[in-house]
Amino acid sequence: MKLFTRAFAVALAMTCAAAPLSAQAQSHHPDRKPSFHQSHKPQAHRPPPKHKWARGHKVSDWKRRQHVRDYRRYGLRAPGKGQQWIKVDNDYLLVSVATGLILGLAAGR
Repeated sequence: MKLFTRAFAVALAMTCAAAPLSAQAQSHHPDRKPSFHQSHKPQAHRPPPKHKWARGHKVSDWKRRQHVRDYRRYGLRAPGKGQQWIKVDNDYLLVSVATGLILGLAAGR
């Protein structure tokens, strides 16, 4: 019985001594390629791509957009009769008030 107790104590001591070594061997190394499980993490939310405006396109919600009254401040030409500058994201669009068609474009700075 004494031999069994001593062998059990030695086995338990070796297990406790080896546990930190096995945990260290499984740690993440940033220079290694990720394993299958690490590479399938959920992606962060990405903003939708910007709309590419062109002359002749229609801006459906142009009435709800910010109107530009001081167009000279932004280096824009004076709008003609029935036209209006609106700001969409960082772009300025000259739209027809009657139809909402884009008549001119200017990129913001």
